[in-house]
Amino acid sequence: MTQVISQKIISLFENKGGSMYGGEEVTQLEHALQCAHLAAENNASDELITAALLHDVGHLLHDLPDDASDKGIDDVHEELGATFLENYFKPGVVEPVKLHVAAKRYLCSTVDGYWESLSRPSQISLEFQGGKMNETEMKKFEETPFYKDAIELRKWDDLAKDPELKTAPVEHFVKNIENSIK
Repeated sequence: MTQVISQKIISLFENKGGSMYGGEEVTQLEHALQCAHLAAENNASDELITAALLHDVGHLLHDLPDDASDKGIDDVHEELGATFLENYFKPGVVEPVKLHVAAKRYLCSTVDGYWESLSRPSQISLEFQGGKMNETEMKKFEETPFYKDAIELRKWDDLAKDPELKTAPVEHFVKNIENSIK
């Protein structure tokens, strides 16, 4: 069963990963691979590496145009992705994926200069994703299991937009994927 799931993930990237990543200079696949690469470089667990690889899988599951965010449409990709992933993966994969947008909102509220460090497309999407968190939202986020993993994932997500960075292919992460299946 694990091989079926890992092949399903590879096929999803092969079929839909070539689309551009929301106004950035990388494709969905390049972004995913760079994020997983950064997680692996930081000695993350198999589950967090898999979450890094699959954090934006929700973008590959809907039928909205590539420029949906440019038009102010929130595709709620974190929820769509988490719903898809929870059928196959352990919570250590699902929860950081579900929380990575909230982590951006949290970091914008708690880290001086974080908003300014975001790419322009990420700043734009933040507005229709809820903007900065208020005190109540921050406290609730901090009480959520896996919130620290979501913050780590978010930091890699922000860096994984380099059109020059070369990474291993998606098949390189099959072991991580298969070790993260429930």
